[in-house]
Amino acid sequence: MMLELIRCGLIFFLTAFGLGWPLAARLRLQPAEKITVAVAGSLIALWLTGWAVYVFALPWTVLWLLPLLAVAGLWWRREPLTALCRDAAARECGLALGLISLWGVGWLALVQNYSGGGWTSDWFEHWERALFFLNREPADHLFLGIYPLTARPPLANVVMAGWLQLTQINFAHYQLFSTLASSLVFLPAALLALRWRPGRGTVAVLTVLFMVNPLFVQNAVFPWTKLPAAFFTLSALYCFLRFRDGQSPRLSAILFSLTLAAGLLTHFSAAPYAVALALAWCLGRPADWRQPEFVRTTALAAGVGLLLLATWFGWAFATYGVGGTLATNTSVTTVAGEAAAQLGRMGMNLRDTLVPHFLRSLDPTLIAQSSPWGYARDWFFQNYQLNLFFALGSVAWFVVLRELWRQRMDATPDARRFWWSFGFIVIMLGIVTHGARDEWGLTHICLQALVLLGLAFLAARWTRLGRGWRSLILGGATLDFIAGIVLHFAVQNHALDRLLVPARDYWSTVASHNPQAMQNALGLHVNAVVPIHGAYPPVSGLVLALLAAILIIALWRSQAATKS
Repeated sequence: MMLELIRCGLIFFLTAFGLGWPLAARLRLQPAEKITVAVAGSLIALWLTGWAVYVFALPWTVLWLLPLLAVAGLWWRREPLTALCRDAAARECGLALGLISLWGVGWLALVQNYSGGGWTSDWFEHWERALFFLNREPADHLFLGIYPLTARPPLANVVMAGWLQLTQINFAHYQLFSTLASSLVFLPAALLALRWRPGRGTVAVLTVLFMVNPLFVQNAVFPWTKLPAAFFTLSALYCFLRFRDGQSPRLSAILFSLTLAAGLLTHFSAAPYAVALALAWCLGRPADWRQPEFVRTTALAAGVGLLLLATWFGWAFATYGVGGTLATNTSVTTVAGEAAAQLGRMGMNLRDTLVPHFLRSLDPTLIAQSSPWGYARDWFFQNYQLNLFFALGSVAWFVVLRELWRQRMDATPDARRFWWSFGFIVIMLGIVTHGARDEWGLTHICLQALVLLGLAFLAARWTRLGRGWRSLILGGATLDFIAGIVLHFAVQNHALDRLLVPARDYWSTVASHNPQAMQNALGLHVNAVVPIHGAYPPVSGLVLALLAAILIIALWRSQAATKS
């Protein structure tokens, strides 16, 4: 497994960084910024190449040109690459990303069967979508027997298909690349944190906050497309702020538009952020529209973004029609027939996303099961994934709100207006645009990027917190780590079942958990899908030792950096 992991890691590095490096190296950016821009450019290049291969029926072997081009590009721009490695902030971001990626892969290796609240089948749908492009299946194919191709935007699925083509086409490799791609969201989060407080300690603290945050770790290991979309969304936010500060305005505007468009092509959860940022661009500073340069820059940025969006929507409109493209997402198909009923759904969904489930009455059938540890895991899981406050952490949410309130006095009126309107629009649209009623909450659908943004803000404020507040956060993070990560993966690994009821067989163990766990297990079995845990059976003790070592290193680096 180790050799295969190294091989896949090399392919991932070359194609997810090396493709975009020659362009990023030439731009007037700080070294740490160049890393994120190189990754964004590489992912967009992977999308455009893979999409061209699919649309024009080219052989998938064409993709083998990409690693070669990446190697050539890295060699060609080797002097800026050497300078990048010498820069303290860039080096810190790169090392932190390495720890985050290994952390996710380590937990992934322990997953024997997916489970957790109502999460079911999405992992298979996105795996099926990657195969759809590789196998050139009919355009009318229905995923899970329900959803047409246009129900989800395809960027991440096409990129995954490309990585599979370059390695091995099996579910284990799909899981691995999905976790590696999800880990990339750390990069723009780190840039945002550094924007608020430059310094090595900021990145080191953010690394630990990511590693002990259940929402991030659980989503990084579940193979869907929300965190890759959050990568583009946070990158777009950073470029937008850069533009407002007057830093290379035309370059920042183009990067903003491209990353925002890429986010929309990855997952529709980017849409609330796109609306909030577009409104801020158009209405935030009305006087800007009297400046010809601003108008020209806006037109250029909009044109570039629309051109990237057209690569998918143009083809989809021609193939499925406008209605068949825009009216197939669940945000549309699950809308109530009457406006009053839909408004009622929106209001209830908003309440249930903000108020934890244990503070209100609801139907507990979803997590009902005979396994006490399975029930405890689901009880915590539903908090960390679906409640906006607990998604930040059981204590961290309060400290974030406190620091936002304190920060308001230092911020300019323009900054206050932007951030409060941005947060309000994203939260409202991120919840109310979900058509169906969900009494558990909806944070995991559209608000993941906002949660990670909150962690970046907390990392930037870390040195301003008193010792008591830091201790309180660390105590809450310890609870979150145990209840939201250790317990979660112990259940997915069936470790507690093997320890406490060793005589019970596999299917009896699965049956003791909620019905969604059984549905996931049946999906693996019926479709002959072998997860990475089965393809490369790990030595659990060794994996746990590796995870412990990574956490210790991250904690040591954080402590050392904040003291220096």
